[in-house]
Amino acid sequence: MIDSFKHKGLRQKLVDVLVEKGISNEAVLDAIGKVPRHLFMDSSFLDHAYQDKAFPIAANQTISQPYTVAFQTELLEVEPKHKVLEIGTGSGYQAAVLCLLGVELYSIERQSELFKKASIFLPKIGYVAKRLIFGDGYQGLEEEAPFDRILVTAGAPFVPKALLAQLKVGGRLVIPVGEKEQIMTLYVRTSTKAFEKQEFGQFKFVPMLEDKS
Repeated sequence: MIDSFKHKGLRQKLVDVLVEKGISNEAVLDAIGKVPRHLFMDSSFLDHAYQDKAFPIAANQTISQPYTVAFQTELLEVEPKHKVLEIGTGSGYQAAVLCLLGVELYSIERQSELFKKASIFLPKIGYVAKRLIFGDGYQGLEEEAPFDRILVTAGAPFVPKALLAQLKVGGRLVIPVGEKEQIMTLYVRTSTKAFEKQEFGQFKFVPMLEDKS
């Protein structure tokens, strides 16, 4: 559980890489520069924690590439106190970034192993979500809707209608859509019945899983 000066220096170099790749939101860059990514990874990958790459974690999932985390978070345009739903807690790294940005975070994880691990680990290192839920992200979290922002951190073959329905008017949904490769897609709810859609190029995510077990 050590976060050394070396780790902090490596994080700053990572931030510099993200700036070179076009990330400009200062709050997002500051959060990336503070979250100790190495603590979210298996020990065998510690030397790679601050490379701009995705790496395997438990349950055949991955911890997302820092650029992807920064890109999605920047697209969300979150503000402190925003009510945010994250689909796919995974390692908890993206959740930690969102917590640092001051949002009221609800996060759903489909994999029991990852859910249990994140539920213990996130608060242990100081990142407290409003709720972590073991469940089916395709269904969203109707009892807590509507949300200011919804972020999907796995590749969805289609956009779940439940997530669109649970978005506030004026809210933003960021979701990678596609089968083998995904198109990063932003939906902005402009009225109770209308959405604006924008696409932001290809990314590669692990698939979004359905039905909890």
